[in-house]
Amino acid sequence: MFILQIVIILLATKLAGHLSVRLGQPSVLGKIMIGIILGPALLNWVHDTDIMHTFSEIGVLLLMFLAGLETNLNDLNRNKKAALLVAIGGIIAPVGLGYLGAHYYGLSTAEAIFIGLLLAATSVSISVQTLRELGWLNSKEGATLLGAAVLDDIIVVVLLAIAMSFFAGSDVSIALLIGKKILFFVVLILASKWLVPYFLRLFSKVKVTEPLLSGALIICFGFAYFGEILGIAGIIGSFFAGIAIAQTTFKKEIEEKVEPIANGIFVPFFFVSIGLAVTFEGISNQIGLIVVFSLIALLSKFIGSGLGAKLSGFNLRSSMGVGAGMISRGEVALIIAAMGLDSKLLPIEYYTPMIIVVVITTLATPPLLKLIFGKRVTE
Repeated sequence: MFILQIVIILLATKLAGHLSVRLGQPSVLGKIMIGIILGPALLNWVHDTDIMHTFSEIGVLLLMFLAGLETNLNDLNRNKKAALLVAIGGIIAPVGLGYLGAHYYGLSTAEAIFIGLLLAATSVSISVQTLRELGWLNSKEGATLLGAAVLDDIIVVVLLAIAMSFFAGSDVSIALLIGKKILFFVVLILASKWLVPYFLRLFSKVKVTEPLLSGALIICFGFAYFGEILGIAGIIGSFFAGIAIAQTTFKKEIEEKVEPIANGIFVPFFFVSIGLAVTFEGISNQIGLIVVFSLIALLSKFIGSGLGAKLSGFNLRSSMGVGAGMISRGEVALIIAAMGLDSKLLPIEYYTPMIIVVVITTLATPPLLKLIFGKRVTE
């Protein structure tokens, strides 16, 4: 049965992406929309099975790995102040407005704070793909977005741990949590400088087919796993694996080998999986709530992160583009929503509306980026 789903997903995503481009939008928009059409919300042809989830997870890890390969480390370092301001603005505004919105609907203080933190999450995997298509990934704006996403992930995870230790009785040591984050980046820096180049040189000489490609994937998934066991999203680990390999002489060869695998099979599953989370069952009485929180989710990141970009010296257009790029909550918010359901910090009747809000932010990001940035003409 899954073989048939592979056929349906690959055929449908490629055709939907092509149609999206013909209509003047990034192809990623059509690929996410086809997930909603194929999934439980409409046709119910594709389901979120374990193997579907696995393919999807591999897809997003490879997507961020490719983004790391294309990222200029000097640009990332040069824009660290801007990234910090964008991340802070993109957390304060959603937490504040999300809290007020939840409070208005009568939720408790703990639940309101959790919803605020849920809306503060950012996943730039969708923005990364859109910026790649538009030619803006390897730019000052792209570097700032990627840096802000890394900082956003760390800050939100720490704030979530604090909130859950207070409100859900979770026995979390904040010092240990922060220590793990520091350990992750220390090991990552050392491994990137000394281990990665040595490992690739050594592995490329192994007498088997495609040793360099396998070596690169070992680093990609190894970094992702190391990040996850230390409480950092796997996509951050795979992104930095890409950056580490980009500093070696193998960058071009690895990028040319990984891209067909990623975009040929795994990445389409990630786009479709976002749409699979949507179901319209029993939401007729919650339309108002969905509209209100969708507006909060869209405007809070757009204004908060955009203001952070403006304060760091970007012009109005670039600030708006950075703000738009931070809007997508993607798979990060879906994971946080599931955590909230388990810990009773997200009421069950709010779970589906919040999932729909997350999908709306993800759908809104590609056309907004296209509208603000347009196609970049590089020399």
